[in-house]
Parts: sequence; structure tokens; C-alpha cells
Amino acid sequence: MVDRAKLLLAELPLQAQPALCRILDANLDRAREGLRIVEEWCRFGLNSSELAAECKHLRQEIAKWHTPELRAFRDTLGDVGTELTHPQEESRANINQLLQANLCRVQEALRVLEEYGKLYLAEMGGAFKQMRYRAYVLETNLLGYQRQQKLLQSSLYLVTSASEHLFAIVEAALEGGLTLVQYRDKTANDDVRFEIADRLCKLCHHYEALFIVNDRVDLALAVDADGVHLGQQDMPIAIARQLLGPHRIIGRSTTSPEEMQRAIVEGADYIGVGPVYQTPTKAEKAATGLEYVRYAAQNAKLPWFAIGGIDPSNINEVLSAGAERVAVVRAIMQAEQPTLVTQYFISQLTRVQTIRNYRSHLPKSHD
Repeated sequence: MVDRAKLLLAELPLQAQPALCRILDANLDRAREGLRIVEEWCRFGLNSSELAAECKHLRQEIAKWHTPELRAFRDTLGDVGTELTHPQEESRANINQLLQANLCRVQEALRVLEEYGKLYLAEMGGAFKQMRYRAYVLETNLLGYQRQQKLLQSSLYLVTSASEHLFAIVEAALEGGLTLVQYRDKTANDDVRFEIADRLCKLCHHYEALFIVNDRVDLALAVDADGVHLGQQDMPIAIARQLLGPHRIIGRSTTSPEEMQRAIVEGADYIGVGPVYQTPTKAEKAATGLEYVRYAAQNAKLPWFAIGGIDPSNINEVLSAGAERVAVVRAIMQAEQPTLVTQYFISQLTRVQTIRNYRSHLPKSHD
């Protein structure tokens, strides 16, 4: 490989040869460094051996091209770019921003290696083109994995309703530990809905929370939401999945065991179970009561949220029936202190989950 590279280099103007090798060396370093940063989070933050392994394999393939001959052209002291910086590089607001910045760095470096590599070795361009595609897939899989992990960890789900203090209420709940928000508005014009959804999405992502859009797949895509929630009368899950892709979240409302089983078969990522109590949000639907919650606790094979009229006065009844996750609207949207109410809900949900996890690990009695 080295001999063939020397032959190609010899065909370039003499002054271009060191520049080409320095470009390749710098971008090989850049790609490997970015991948290592992502790999560390996949390994220690997500505990995903599969994602960590893909990062490692890519790094190792890139390293094969990083020959001593290329490193010999390195001139760090003479590199005018070492002093260049950007304010956004000085800090990272959250882990997602850190990952996104380094994934972009990797993809840009691979593109440079693909193009300049064609001048160094004929097969280098093709090799780095395939690695660039793998980096895109890695980014998609990583984002999808993080969404699913966040969904599994979320016990409280806020579904918004129209309010002149909408953003302040949602932010107060996020400050209380909320990690899952759905934007629901059946009456506003599309331009208004887009503006609100876009702002809510940015707010949720700032707090590393998931943002879901009710009903509207187009709106979810437009604001880069984490997913969509569909009612029984909305488009089929399969069509929504085609539009959203495999790594966004799709939820489905269910009011009966039959609807639950259908949502599971159709590939929903989570389901709503209710309305448990009569609620003005779903005034046209009769309450399913706690019996459906008990059924879900025994039969649901995916994350599910009890929903409908749940508030601090009845949350423990719902938890006693088997729920470990709840969705609320008025209990937070109309609360005088949304942060405290959010914290109360989460503390009750965490308490129940802790007790059930403890009991599940106790030795089974043989009496």
C-alpha cells in the first residue's frame, strides 16, 4: 500500500505532496478522536456493547490507513488552524449536544478522507465512502437507542393543554425531573402549532427530555420531535413508521384489551391505558376504571402509561392497581406549583418501582 501511495504522490506537484499528507493525517486523527468520544458514552453511559463495538470497529479500520508515512508529515507547530476556534466549542449544554458535535466531526473528517484519499490511493476513496455511510447509520442507531432508553426510564408523562403560560409550566415540570412531554392542541392553526411545537421541542431537548407530538406525523418531522402519539382514529402505525423511520417513538392510545393487543402487534413503542377516570380531556369516552389498569399490569409487553383524570388524590389507587407509569394533563397544567407536583408524582412512582423491584428479587417461597 505504501509503495503504491508513493507512486500516486509522485504524480502530484512537489509542493502539493506534503499538504495532501497533512490533510489525511489530520482528518484520520479527527475521525478516530470523535469516534472514541462517542464510544465512551455508548460503553459507560448507555451500557450498549453493540454500539460501543461498532465505534471500536470503525476506529480500528480507520487506524489501518494511518500509516507512519502519513504521520511523518505532521507539523503541529506550523499548523495555522490550531488557533482557530468557535464559541460553541467552548462548552456543551448536555450529552446529546456533545454526541452530535462529535458525530458531525467524524462524518466531516470521513468525507475529507474520501475525497483527498482518491489522490493518495485509488481504493482509499471507496473505503472511506463506506465508512461514512456506517457513521450515518451509527448516528441514527445511537439516537434511536437513547430515545428508547429514555422512554423506559420515564415514569411520568405530561400531555399539554392550551395555556397562556404553556412554556413556563412545561419548563417548571422539566425542572422537577420530568423527562417525557407530549404537545397536544386540536384547535390551533398549523402555523401556531409549528411555532409552539418547535419551541417546546428545543426546551425539552435542553433538559434532555423526550418530546412527542400528538396525532401529527408531519409536525413531528418538521420540528425534529422524538416521536408521535396516535389515537385509535389516527393513521395506522405501519404508515407512521414508514414516514418517521425506525428510530422515532410511536405511541398509541388504548381503551380495551383488544386495542392493547392490536397496538402491540402493530409495533407501538408504548401505549396509553385509559381513561382511568372520567376526564374533560376525553369527555366523549367512558372511563375504563382500574380494571383495565390491572389487565395492563398483567398483560402489557411494552411500556404503558395509565392516563385519564389521574391527580395527587388518586395516584396511589392507580399504583396499587399495578401501574408504574402515569400520564397527566390537568394535574400539572393547572397546578399552582408545577415543579412540586411533578416531584410528588415522580417520588410516588419511584417508591412503587423500588418496592416492586425489591420484591421481584426476593427468593420465592416453596410453602
